[in-house]
Amino acid sequence: MAGEFKRQIQAALANPNMAGALGRFSEAYAASRAKAYEGIDFENLRARVAEVKGRAAGHLDELAARFAARISARGARVFRADSPQEVKDYILELAQKHGVKSVVKSKSMASEEIHLNAHLKEHGLNVAETDLGEWIIQLAGQRPSHMVMPAIHLTRQEVADIFSKEVHERLESDIPRLVKVARRELREKFLGAEMGISGANVAVAETGTLIIITNEGNARLVTTLPNIHVAIVGIEKLIEKLDEAAPILTALPKSATSQLLTSYVTMISGPAPNTDGSPKELHVILMDNRRSEMAADPKFREALQCIRCASCLNVCPVFRLVGGHVFGDVYTGGIGTILTAWFDQLKKSEDIQGLCIGCGNCREVCPAKIDIPALIQELRRRLDKEQPRSLSQKAVYSVVNNRGLFHSLLRAAAKAQKPFAQGGFIRHLPAFLGGLTEFRSLPTIAETPLRDRFKALPRPKGDRKAAFFAGCLIDFAYPELGEAVVKVLNKAGVEVIFPQGQTCCGAPARYSGAQDVAAGNARDNIAALTAQKVDYVVSACPTCTVALKHEFIQDLRETGQTGEIGAAQELAALTVDFSTLVKALADEGRLELKPGQGLAKFTYHDSCHLKRTLGVWQEPRELLARAGYEAAEMFESDMCCGMGGSYSLKFPEISAPILARKLDNVEASGARLVALDCPGCLMQIAGGLDKRGVTIKVRHTAQLLAEVLD
Repeated sequence: MAGEFKRQIQAALANPNMAGALGRFSEAYAASRAKAYEGIDFENLRARVAEVKGRAAGHLDELAARFAARISARGARVFRADSPQEVKDYILELAQKHGVKSVVKSKSMASEEIHLNAHLKEHGLNVAETDLGEWIIQLAGQRPSHMVMPAIHLTRQEVADIFSKEVHERLESDIPRLVKVARRELREKFLGAEMGISGANVAVAETGTLIIITNEGNARLVTTLPNIHVAIVGIEKLIEKLDEAAPILTALPKSATSQLLTSYVTMISGPAPNTDGSPKELHVILMDNRRSEMAADPKFREALQCIRCASCLNVCPVFRLVGGHVFGDVYTGGIGTILTAWFDQLKKSEDIQGLCIGCGNCREVCPAKIDIPALIQELRRRLDKEQPRSLSQKAVYSVVNNRGLFHSLLRAAAKAQKPFAQGGFIRHLPAFLGGLTEFRSLPTIAETPLRDRFKALPRPKGDRKAAFFAGCLIDFAYPELGEAVVKVLNKAGVEVIFPQGQTCCGAPARYSGAQDVAAGNARDNIAALTAQKVDYVVSACPTCTVALKHEFIQDLRETGQTGEIGAAQELAALTVDFSTLVKALADEGRLELKPGQGLAKFTYHDSCHLKRTLGVWQEPRELLARAGYEAAEMFESDMCCGMGGSYSLKFPEISAPILARKLDNVEASGARLVALDCPGCLMQIAGGLDKRGVTIKVRHTAQLLAEVLD
């Protein structure tokens, strides 16, 4: 990772104004978005948006031709541009032909994508952004940090300082006064401009109509006052029919700014009239810039469904810490990473794609049903294939794919840690390892891993049998958690076996893009877990559960190992997470839980994989309530704790503040017990509380149930 990128991250994290602005907005957005969608079936709406946009992505050439024919018939001129340079050349030649000196712009991320402003300025044109946020950014000499709210990272005082320099007058940070100044300054630019440049939110092939939605109305002035209007429209904005715009126009304001409606919806199907009744010039540039290539890619076509609402940014725990100047390029956040890789170059996305922690918030709120984390994973796989692995990567992956060596190293580490271990934690490490314990304590590696302890556990026979997949953390750091899983299942009449051939689920390699390495882990685990006939394969780690249920199949398919897929599918059908299985067993009456025991008050942390990928969040809460525990929900219970597997090692400076926010919410709940279903989150939250010196217990649901059943 480039040192400059790390410095950018540190600078962003050190900016309290930005962190405060983004943090406050993110909190407010969640509540206001929920209110905006009240009474609306969001899943149905997003399915309609995805269907409309997905179908259009498969017929872009056809839709572009139909759109061009319809709007040309009404006097517009349409130009198909393959590259950014063709767009810039067309606009410059048009401006020079008509003697244009002054240009006003509105609602055009496409022009940001091709750096149009700089090109026109180089040739002597005066270009003014007229949307308030864009104008602020232009005056500040920055680029947008957010696709909908480009100046969100700036405070009122910073905006007042920027305006003061522009108007040569000391202005206070009074918003109505600042808006009044902006209107006064921009009015002259509107009236003096010979060319207006806009984008479009939607382009309808059936009617040849551009649709622009705004809150300020500046786009209407840009598209009607100057004698020439140029609309730069990415071809992914095309849809087939006018009525298909309805779900997009419904979802966009609610997802972007939590509004029920935007102030203005403008439809343009031809040139606006001059004061004498003659038509102004309307030029529509349909810009490709690799969008056709994206549409032809079976994996990335999905990204063309994006309606540029930026809801993925608004819920991202990483974005709200570092902002779009770090997490993104022209387009920001998770979707911006994908668009950067395609519209610019894959290599340019190398650093920013690493910022995605994979929590899945963006996938959950996307009104176009884009699986952003999965597409970022695909970027990582392609980056891994394009460039040679470092010696350190090769060494790590060779260990991960060698179960005997991997486990031997963990056993050796259990002995080497003794000088640093105290009370089940490692609170300080020497020299270059010190950063690992800077913001959280680490769990000690167990002297005797679960795989060795298992032989001594009571293993009563039952009428059902489960293979227990422990995963690395439970096996080598939290064997007592594994014992609790076995105890609870035994109480329900389930015999538990521990296949000794099981190894790492492959998550570290998989999430780094090394799919061939992950596929090696998949093969080993499939062989181990399907060697005996069982009713269930149970895991108490959501990351491992997701691997067994979903990712092993994909790893094998993508690496061409199709002969193993049948066994992987068999394993997936048997796999279940701990809480879901125990809830089902309790519902059958196989497990007796006694409510009303007045046990400790707990607050529950939802792990990202469990809730967002597996759809499990009610089951553990219900089990604990049945067992007699009292719930006290924390704020943002389903927000990432910052663990993200190896993410906390790659980006400890980001993981630490995410964890700090989670710990603040834990303490504010008033509970003295945190329940969760993920050993990774257990490691993160328990380690963070220990580092703070806070005596709040952190336990897996399995441990709490085992205690009650004892």
